[in-house]
Amino acid sequence: MNFKRKELEKFRCFKGPLIDVRSPSEYYKGNMPNSINIPIFDNEERAIIGTIYKKKGREKAVIEGLKFFEKKIEPLLDNLFKNIDSNKNNELSIRVYCSRGGMRSQSIAWLLEKYKFTPITLKGGYKTYRRWILDSFSKKWNIVIIGGKTGTGKTRLLSLLEKYKYQTIDLEGFACHRGSTFGGLGMKGQPSNEQFENRIAEKLYSFNCIHNIFVEAESANIGKCKIPHEFFNQMKTSRRIEILRSESNRLDELINTYSVFKKEELKECVLRIKKRLGPQRTKIALDSIDMEKWDLVCKSVLDYYDRCYEYEKVSKENIKLLDLTNKKYDENILDLINNVL
Repeated sequence: MNFKRKELEKFRCFKGPLIDVRSPSEYYKGNMPNSINIPIFDNEERAIIGTIYKKKGREKAVIEGLKFFEKKIEPLLDNLFKNIDSNKNNELSIRVYCSRGGMRSQSIAWLLEKYKFTPITLKGGYKTYRRWILDSFSKKWNIVIIGGKTGTGKTRLLSLLEKYKYQTIDLEGFACHRGSTFGGLGMKGQPSNEQFENRIAEKLYSFNCIHNIFVEAESANIGKCKIPHEFFNQMKTSRRIEILRSESNRLDELINTYSVFKKEELKECVLRIKKRLGPQRTKIALDSIDMEKWDLVCKSVLDYYDRCYEYEKVSKENIKLLDLTNKKYDENILDLINNVL
């Protein structure tokens, strides 16, 4: 473990608020989970300082930054105190980080010290954290893939495993997308790809690497989020449990999931794949949405998704079949899963 990795581990061990003082755009792109963004510079100010740095050098850029900082000390303090309970946290360490562990985090630390707080800055800043994130995906993980065609209830099964304290990673939950043309329905906006990676790595950090980690089978891309390359390669060669369910079970699953959404939203999703569905099935799906014949809607797209699924499956090696037709997704099926492994 190198010096910066040790510093990151030490930084994470402290208790207390976690303050990210980078600009809003930097924070949106990626941040340490549970951090509070209290930017020293807004996006425009950061751009101005960056331009001065490139054209006139570091010294001029620092002077310009200090001018901005001087004008906003009072609102910065107000923002800090809103997010720090002084009665509760003045004996705790307030963790502060910026991009590289430089002047922005040091400036806030200096301010906090004046008010008798104990700030801790992260040496190397967010860049150190990101190196740790990317390194974590190269580590060997004991992954078990939960596979199965559309409507087999893979996500529901993953939630059941999570409920009973199995190690699980809900990639679709982290990506805020179900991975299909209907995947964004009812979901929040997707995070940046960088933040998606951060969420996965933080979850992995909480696990015992010798125990099974259950992950739903996915394509490399979930909406606009891309599964980290090294982790996805491990997924492709991991043990796999293939869930089997009857067509009626699958239709029930899809109807329960998608019939709650607005008709216009469902139609938009169907129209996005109309070339692949073909004119006849597209018309059946659209007309069935209008008439709320949800079984026909789901049947019209099920064949398309089944063909996509067969195409995407990389290998049939190391796969164990598990037939859950007509079975309730409750604690009783956990023994079936354990017996298959």
